[in-house]
Parts: sequence; C-alpha cells; structure tokens
Amino acid sequence: MPFSPTTFDNTYQTMPATRWNFWNLIKFNEHQCEDGTIQWLMRKDQCMHCADPGCLRACPADGAIVQYTNASWIFSRKIALVASFAFQDVPYDIPKFNPATKRVYKCTLCSDRVGGGLEPACIKACPTGCLKFGTKDDMKYIAEERAKQLRENFGFEKAGVYDPQSIGGTHVVYVLHDAENPERYAAACRKNPVIPWSYTVWKWLFKPVMGAFAMFGLLGVLLHYVTVGPRVPQPEPPKKEGPDVHRD
Repeated sequence: MPFSPTTFDNTYQTMPATRWNFWNLIKFNEHQCEDGTIQWLMRKDQCMHCADPGCLRACPADGAIVQYTNASWIFSRKIALVASFAFQDVPYDIPKFNPATKRVYKCTLCSDRVGGGLEPACIKACPTGCLKFGTKDDMKYIAEERAKQLRENFGFEKAGVYDPQSIGGTHVVYVLHDAENPERYAAACRKNPVIPWSYTVWKWLFKPVMGAFAMFGLLGVLLHYVTVGPRVPQPEPPKKEGPDVHRD
C-alpha cells in the first residue's frame, strides 16, 4: 500500500484512525477508574471479520465482497462512489473510502498468505507474540484460558473474551480485562453491535423492487415498439398562402 504519513496529536497512538491504506492500528485509550487511577486500554483496531458481516449486507455491488468458509476475505476494490455512503454505519467502521480513486478498501486477513500456508502479516510482525492465529476453536480456547488467568491471578473479575454473538461472532477475538464494558477500549468496540435494519430493507426489498420497476419499464418500451412500431418523422404541416405583402 502507498505510504501514509503519521501525525502527532499528543498521544502514543501512531494514527488517529485506520485509513484506506492503513489497515491495522493499536489504539490507546486512557480510562480513569473510580479510584482516580488511569488505565491504558489498548486495542488492535482492524476489520473484525464478522461471521455476519455488515459490509457484505450493505455493499451495493453484488459479488464485490466475497466471504470464504475459512473467514478469509477477497475484497474487490472496484466499487463506485455510492459504496462510501453505504458503509458509513457498519460495525467497527470498516471498510475505508479513498476519495482520490473512488474505491473502498479493507483488511483481507491476508488471504494470499493464509492460502500459501503462512500467517497473516500482523501476526508474523508482532514483536511480543501477543497475537495468535489459528482455528476459531483454538483461539477461543487460548483466549478463555487467558481471561481465566486474569480473573484468578490478577483480580480482574470481569475479564472475558470479546466475541459478540449479535453479529454471529467475529474471527478476530479479544481478551479484555472488562468484557462487560468493551466501549472503554474504543467507541466502535460495542458490546452488542448490530447491523442496521435499513441495510436489509435496501438490499433485499427496495433494490429488487426498483429493479422490477425498471424491468417493467423496458418491457413497456418493447411492447410499444412491437405494437405501434418505431417512431417516424411527422410531415411538415402545409403552409397557408396569404396575400403578398412585399414585392420587389
């Protein structure tokens, strides 16, 4: 991807938010506790690869986004400007729009690398090894064990795994010290994210209805052509002769 220059805005965070050419970001959120202490809550901000993806429902171009059974994605970038409006209220604020090329982009979970038996790039590059990659069952097991450790050994009674079932679960899961309040990590990290009903209504009701109206319009034009015939030029009306009002 083209280089995206970083900006300093009085935080340790590299970028304010993900962009069309910046798919992965560690977000820092300072949370003030009830006892006055400050907690640094960090979250790996990226596409969450939902089991029931809102972007797939909202996408106006059928076939532009493809979901594989292994949760990897192929994301077609050739989507028109209308897509930038369609994706504005999807969970986790993904994908991102590039106004210069009029295209949208998102993380594909490195489907090319995974297809070749390799780890996604972010997993490979993680310097601390805190990111893991594997089957959903294996990741849920590792995450639950880590959450149990936080509860029993560190006193975080609300520690748990973030895998919201309101969207069928996600293929990127978090271990949070307070799983009951995930919004503390980021506003987009909602406890029960939902896909707006308008996406379903638009794609599965209004879009087919408008397509049907367009089809009936074309059939009406064809029927008129068959029964009446093509439009032919009309003859000029005869000119009325009047008295001469000018002579040479």
